[in-house]
Amino acid sequence: MSSEHSERFVKPEVVSSHFHIRPGEVVADFGAGVGYFIPVLAESTGRTGVVYACDIQKNLVETVAGLARSKQYNWVKPVWGDLESVGGTKIPDRIVEVGILVNTLFQIEDKQTGVAEIIRVMRPGARLYIIDWTESFGGLGPQPQSVFTEREARALFEAAGCTYERNFPAGPHHYGIMFRIP
Repeated sequence: MSSEHSERFVKPEVVSSHFHIRPGEVVADFGAGVGYFIPVLAESTGRTGVVYACDIQKNLVETVAGLARSKQYNWVKPVWGDLESVGGTKIPDRIVEVGILVNTLFQIEDKQTGVAEIIRVMRPGARLYIIDWTESFGGLGPQPQSVFTEREARALFEAAGCTYERNFPAGPHHYGIMFRIP
């Protein structure tokens, strides 16, 4: 990837330093895609942790499963699931300690149900990190009408009872915000 393009994307090894994941924690990547964040999450939790890699696209879940096998990340659990259905992720209730939602919020049509599903699987007091696009440009990211702003994201999660804690740098075309789960 050219340096021009790499500056447009979130860098897992950089932004994950804001997640403060500890060995042994249970982590969920909601909308894991091809597993862009999986290596850094798996290394952060270590063998004593669990990383759920959830995506609605079965072929992407299979890609993550292959990545986990190739790197011998036996604690990574690829999950074919749907955030837009309560119970749809198939992750047990109240077990996740750290959740990440990267470049996914703008794609969720039923955002309130998506938030409810995230809250269902997370422990009270758990940390949720959201990273999403600040803009649409050059064919990358969402269409202009689909950009879901930081202000909108904060209002959505606060309306569901989550507590906003802070924002963090997520790259030149993204915002990063952190919430505590009720």
